[in-house]
Amino acid sequence: MKAVRTDRELECPGIDAGLRARGVELVTLPDGIPEADLMQAVADADLLLMCYTPITARVIEAAPRLNGIVKYGVGVDAIDIPAAMRRGIPVVNVPDYAEETVAEGAFALMIALAKRLPSITAAVSRDGWIWPEQRWLGRDMSGATLGLVGCGKIGRSMARMAGQGFHARVLGFDPGVDVATMRTAGIEKVEDLHVMLRACDFVSLHCVLNDRTRGLIGEAELACLKPSAIIVNVSRGALIDEAALVEAIISGRIGGAGLDVYSVEPLAKSGHPMSALFGRDNVILFPHLTFFTQGAMRRLEDDTLARCFEILEGRPVTVRSFDPRLRAQTSGVSFG
Repeated sequence: MKAVRTDRELECPGIDAGLRARGVELVTLPDGIPEADLMQAVADADLLLMCYTPITARVIEAAPRLNGIVKYGVGVDAIDIPAAMRRGIPVVNVPDYAEETVAEGAFALMIALAKRLPSITAAVSRDGWIWPEQRWLGRDMSGATLGLVGCGKIGRSMARMAGQGFHARVLGFDPGVDVATMRTAGIEKVEDLHVMLRACDFVSLHCVLNDRTRGLIGEAELACLKPSAIIVNVSRGALIDEAALVEAIISGRIGGAGLDVYSVEPLAKSGHPMSALFGRDNVILFPHLTFFTQGAMRRLEDDTLARCFEILEGRPVTVRSFDPRLRAQTSGVSFG
């Protein structure tokens, strides 16, 4: 058996060791590998593991022995699932390993900006001490209003931390979650996104990327925010019109942003759509690592290996995600 794992920069020693212990020949490939090179690598592969690298129809067609594609992570936007379905190749992800972890990461970005930690720690590192001048004045979460765009499991975890933990008012916009579910999570459901945004001191994005949500936060939505508002995105970069966000921050139209995801990754200090935000006191640019903790990676590696072994042993692979793209599969899958 041969397995190919892309994106080897994301170190997963448990996955690699687990596959090799089963006698699997494992080939690891770097991020950004050209499509033609990936096609050559998968030509005799039984299993393909990916995290960020696009798995196109051409890649799938180049792998006649392929029995399954495992996304060791959550989002499946980079996989041509219809092309895999035409071949009867099951696609599976690992949806549950970092729900609390990512919510914690989003909250950390939000509270750090509220307390001006980036600017204050930079000033202390530079000068050795600072005094309580107006420019260092932080903000309380207690009594503030947090708006959640997307109220699935991660969003509801964020609501618990902010509401029960810090006594913030929590509003939520999510057409797919009903009033009762939100109320149970301590969230006030708002039907109109613009109405919610106008009320918010903080906004955190927790929704999937699809044709309906791409560019969901654009110039008009950013214009609804208070000048002091802080926006956090740990979901998908393309949920935000990034050019509009850069303009809103540089012009002082909003108070700041904590970002862990970008429409183009990796981030770069020059030549990137978000390059102008480097070095700003009211912006935290995190390198898509809010998921990266000891506990989350242990869960990710364990679940990934379980799915790999199902595929390699010829059993139906367990799909636990409720993503309709994965739930539409009819070959080689079982639903958990």
